[in-house]
Amino acid sequence: MADASLDQPDMTRTSPERGEASAQDAVGSDAAVSRLMDGIRLGTLEVRLARSAEEIDWAQALRYRVFYEEMAAIPSPAMQAQGRDFDDYDDVADHLLVIDHARGNGPDMVVGTYRLIRRPAAEKVGRFYSSDEYDIGRLASYPGEVLELGRSCVDAGYRSRGSMQLLWQGIAAYVFQHDIALMFGCASLPGTDPDALAEPLSYLYHHHLAPPELRATALPERHVSLDRMPKDRIDPRRALNILPPLIKGYLRLGGFIGDGAVIDHQFNTTDVCIVVKTDLITDKYFKHYERRSRDSQAS
Repeated sequence: MADASLDQPDMTRTSPERGEASAQDAVGSDAAVSRLMDGIRLGTLEVRLARSAEEIDWAQALRYRVFYEEMAAIPSPAMQAQGRDFDDYDDVADHLLVIDHARGNGPDMVVGTYRLIRRPAAEKVGRFYSSDEYDIGRLASYPGEVLELGRSCVDAGYRSRGSMQLLWQGIAAYVFQHDIALMFGCASLPGTDPDALAEPLSYLYHHHLAPPELRATALPERHVSLDRMPKDRIDPRRALNILPPLIKGYLRLGGFIGDGAVIDHQFNTTDVCIVVKTDLITDKYFKHYERRSRDSQAS
């Protein structure tokens, strides 16, 4: 659920082989959604779902450049050989792309991406990816449709407010199309020393801990306490300044944090589980993008 342009990448387990053929089958699972995305543009930029295995490959190439070349995560041998970030979930997910039409028609045109996994897609793999770090039973069984967000990154030359706004407009349109009730995923703070992150982690625990019915819990063998400082010793403003911008963005949408952090040494990050009920997002935010999405469908 993290955004590597503003945050550290979220941690997805790797697989030894790619599944391009099945990725092709997964693409275009909802043609109406692709049409919905087509009209969301900002200058030469457009946000829409990937339409082919080739476009998913381009998104994987972007992810590799950001996660492994720029942020120095450690790829599997197969990933390193192919210059792609991939796993089993890519075959079943929808892939939201930010495309710059000024960069021609090829891999370079994909400058941003977000991976979207709904419950039917997760069932094909057997679980949501977040379950590698958290007990998400309450989230996975939540009434209505749920959406796991992750594998987000933006090219270094496009880390502007406009690019991120386009990604969020695309997510909002997707939420409307599929009547998503709950969004969740893992986001990350840089570094693997929880004591060095004591204030922001404690701030999240004391001010944004999810209610019990929505509270994912870090797996016992990976659980790192968030409650590292007393509430009265925390400077909320300073803690917020330390938090990565994407996590702050989720909090502004009414997001909650699960119980416990998880250390990922491969990526040099400390992960937290984010949960956002879509009905807690401001009416103004949703009505604005719903109107734009409907206008796009009508045009």
